[in-house]
Amino acid sequence: MKDRFNQRKKSVLKKADKSSVGGWDERVIKLCEKINSLEEYYTTSSCSGRVMVLKDQDKKGRNVFVFVSHDLVREDFLKNVELKGNLKFKQEPFIFHVACRDLEGARKLIDKAHSVGWKRAGVISLGKNIIVEINGNEKIDFPLVKKGKLLVSEEFMKISLERANFNLEKNWDKIEKLGKEF
Repeated sequence: MKDRFNQRKKSVLKKADKSSVGGWDERVIKLCEKINSLEEYYTTSSCSGRVMVLKDQDKKGRNVFVFVSHDLVREDFLKNVELKGNLKFKQEPFIFHVACRDLEGARKLIDKAHSVGWKRAGVISLGKNIIVEINGNEKIDFPLVKKGKLLVSEEFMKISLERANFNLEKNWDKIEKLGKEF
């Protein structure tokens, strides 16, 4: 069992990045490195949170993202976004997947996540890997454009961006606190 875990860890950590960003999310690198340095864990995916404008469609597909930022977003960001078709605004929280050697390690990780303020942390897979997911609950999602017409006022957008930026900073603070737990 121990050898299979180590083989999977080595294999996963050698694989190329498959994220939509195409590289490491800078704000979670330190946490990922700490987790991956431990014998009983390895990360399988992570995102520190992001703000997006995307095509409003049922399925993910090519060219669905119109705007994506893993950083704070300025009030005037829509000036650089082509507002056509149907679009939605989303601010997504931190999400983190960690493979654990055993259930005791999973329990310890979940306890650490809860201790720094993550309310949503639990085992999501007990198959060939024990996977813990830690997920923030600070998010925003609303229709932004319908048939090329902006649906929200400038004031609403300003308030939404302030909240989105606040949520991102809150996520980043908890990421740093979780890293200090290891």
